[in-house]
Amino acid sequence: MSDRCGFVALVGRPNVGKSTLLNALLGEKLAITSPRPQTTRNRIPGILTRQDAQIIFIDTPGIHNAKGALHRYMNNVAREAFAQSDAIMLLAEAEVGPEGRVTISDLDRQIAAELGQVGRPVLLVLNKIDRIEKPLILPLIDTWRTLLDFCEIVPVSALKRDGVEYLVDTLVAHLPESDRLYGEDELTELPARFLAAELVRERLFHELDQELPYATAVTIESWRQRGDGLTYIDAVIHVERDSQKGIVIGKGGAMLKRIGTEARQGIESLLGGPVHLKLFVRVEARWTDTDVALRKLGYE
Repeated sequence: MSDRCGFVALVGRPNVGKSTLLNALLGEKLAITSPRPQTTRNRIPGILTRQDAQIIFIDTPGIHNAKGALHRYMNNVAREAFAQSDAIMLLAEAEVGPEGRVTISDLDRQIAAELGQVGRPVLLVLNKIDRIEKPLILPLIDTWRTLLDFCEIVPVSALKRDGVEYLVDTLVAHLPESDRLYGEDELTELPARFLAAELVRERLFHELDQELPYATAVTIESWRQRGDGLTYIDAVIHVERDSQKGIVIGKGGAMLKRIGTEARQGIESLLGGPVHLKLFVRVEARWTDTDVALRKLGYE
């Protein structure tokens, strides 16, 4: 039997668990996660290799209706990913309304309608099934079936890894027969510099309140490896206003120190060695609103 190999886009509205599912599928943490919606801003490829197949999962930003240059960029990233994939996994929350009434949001309906025009196999993944009673799962599946001719519908809990192996087994049958594209031990094609910047940004989403994380971006300014075995990294946290800069730094630099300490631990795990991480905070006025600023900060 020939190997199967293909690209599979993970798409859906914000905060349905796409990045958590990607990490569960890979068995390793690759994509950053937070309880906040719209944490993912870029295309995050993760490679799963098994005896009979190689699957290149593409985690994507949540599709949403918000305005602004950054939001347009994120929506474009998601739509380009599912247009270029061999198969698509549409993630949705397994959720019901009062008295067990099944409802599907307008945004979910919009995304399903878009996917119906793509001409690729679409597999529906109903995530977070641990949050609802089991008798409600079948009515939920029946309601979703009315939206699109899904090739499969698989309930999972990405957080608890319930149903994840079955999901992969089901998905393989819908991939093309093809030679493998990556080595057996490769996890992603993303460079370590990108992943390190993402780990800093993850801490911003966990440590900062309310809307401030959405006004931040992280770039790597310097990356040096010296004879003492340390990797020296200088990273810049970009904010939109001076007042935000003060919040990120915190009283006496306490917030910035905490963010740096926690991010460094994640980067050391990523690189498998000691890291000296130095963080700077700079104001890039209205960077989320202009295409020029987005490109400057690596969103292109």
